Amino acid sequence: MHWTRREVVKLGTLALAGKSVGLQAEVLDRRPAPADRKFTSEGVERYIAETAKRINDPELRQLFVNCFPNTLDTTVQPGTSDGKPDTVVLTGDIPAMWLRDSSAQVWPYVPLAKQDEKLRALLEGVIRRQARCLLIDPYANAFMANLDDPPLEWGRTDQTEMKRGVGERKYELDSLCYPIRLSYGYWKATGDTKPFDSAWTEAMRTVVSTMRVQQRKNGDGPYTFLRKSDRSTETLPRAGKGNPIKPVGLIFSGFRPSDDACVFPFLVPSNLFAVTSLRQLAEMMNTITHDSATAQEAQSLATEVEVALRQYAVAKLDTGTIWAFEVDGFGSQLLMDDANVPSLLALPYLNASPDAAMYARTRAFVWSERNPWFFRGSAGEGIGGPHIGDDMIWPMSQTIYALTSTKKEEAGPALTMLKTAARATGFIHESYFKSDPAKFTRSWFAWANTLFGEMVAHMVYNHPDWIA
Repeated sequence: MHWTRREVVKLGTLALAGKSVGLQAEVLDRRPAPADRKFTSEGVERYIAETAKRINDPELRQLFVNCFPNTLDTTVQPGTSDGKPDTVVLTGDIPAMWLRDSSAQVWPYVPLAKQDEKLRALLEGVIRRQARCLLIDPYANAFMANLDDPPLEWGRTDQTEMKRGVGERKYELDSLCYPIRLSYGYWKATGDTKPFDSAWTEAMRTVVSTMRVQQRKNGDGPYTFLRKSDRSTETLPRAGKGNPIKPVGLIFSGFRPSDDACVFPFLVPSNLFAVTSLRQLAEMMNTITHDSATAQEAQSLATEVEVALRQYAVAKLDTGTIWAFEVDGFGSQLLMDDANVPSLLALPYLNASPDAAMYARTRAFVWSERNPWFFRGSAGEGIGGPHIGDDMIWPMSQTIYALTSTKKEEAGPALTMLKTAARATGFIHESYFKSDPAKFTRSWFAWANTLFGEMVAHMVYNHPDWIA
């Protein structure tokens, strides 16, 4: 049996140095020694020091110091390709780079790049590496750090068109959106246009054309995926083509951001994310590359998807209308939410919530036991998902709940739960048992760590009374 991406750390009481231990009384400094860090940014270090001074709670302060730089400390591999920056960002405990995770992992550093040339070059390298990956295969979700290496062990027998450099080939719509988000955020923060060369432009054209193909107006398209597994979430039905959809203008996604297969393949949070991303891309194509044709195509596709979402992705409840999680265009709707981002809960975080009132109703639904993947126990409450299973809360959902909150009475308890869950190791985990945070998965999950750091900084500078 192999461990999948989300199953690297088995459940059980935390063991350190071969000894079974409980939760620590205090959070310790868990950063690698300076000489052992993969990358050091003077701008990030100043930001950490300045932010930490504003946090009176010593436990929260140390968690922030541990988590915010975790991506830079442990996962980045700066380099060059053809004389230009080329940066690999590993997800943590798996030696591969996910398009989604790598974008999200470095996102909190983007506002600091304008004043730090070394950091700016690192981020430029991520953008360039993502463009290279998209040109290899826009249907892949993960790529090897060394593009000449064979795929991840569990993907080597998958029945799909596996190309050299691909780590895993689970087509996920959000994997096409995240590189746009990073590129757009980088451009707006720095004003730098160097990464947006002919290779990047071609990669973005590939993104738009792939989305068009996956509207499936002219048949199923070229993508199929089959894996031998005893879990239905690891493979696609209908000979690898996915469950049927009616081509109504939405974009098909084989898998969710959790890397679990979709039930109804129009994944609503990813389609909402795509609307935002396509409009950002249209702006960049018009302003930077002067590719008006691609800009117009991206804008047109965004409008078409948004109209279709309003028509097919809205569910009616006794409390009012909410966004469904997945639909098929035939009228079937799946009402739930998953902890991974994009999620329905995370829509405002991604600037992908076009209707504030509907989001508020959707938020109330997904953060309640009406959502089948919402769990509440003696150690906390939050959203999980099928990837780990019943009664396992994902701290990422609690972090997003706090990041998207406008109320101290929501964000404060979420922060308390996150601190409790992190005491075992001084870091944020993938998931933990709802009544025992010492039972968790993944001790090294850089995205969750950096996202937590982003959330704490957001509170420090925007809602200091929430952490007082």
